[in-house]
Amino acid sequence: METLNFEAMKLKLTQDGTGFVLALRIHPDQIPEPLVRDFVGARYMVAMVRINDDEEPVQYKKTRSTQAGMLCKNETFQRFLVDEGYAHKADEVSATNALYEVCGIHSRSELNGKGQKEFDQLLEDYEGYAKDTPF
Repeated sequence: METLNFEAMKLKLTQDGTGFVLALRIHPDQIPEPLVRDFVGARYMVAMVRINDDEEPVQYKKTRSTQAGMLCKNETFQRFLVDEGYAHKADEVSATNALYEVCGIHSRSELNGKGQKEFDQLLEDYEGYAKDTPF
């Protein structure tokens, strides 16, 4: 499998009815020839790393809100909530409702405020559970 490597700059991000549209600026000396030759509509698997002015990768920190959204879709987290008695069913809706109840919140956006202590404790308990649970 041939990979295409180049540096690009994000120009804009828009949304249409089927998803997001990302526009990148690529210097003419950097653009891989196969990318130029491929037809419009060609599909790619993309891995991107943001770099700082020193050419070093930038580490992204997930917000509690983002973590909570990902966790509630995770089957192991859903089982954890059932096993610990926080939820009656192992599904995303039940996990979301249990998370809201445990953290005393009404939406994930509140997790950086009043529910953060409870969320951090729940996350710590889950990480111990996931480490000790055979899959």
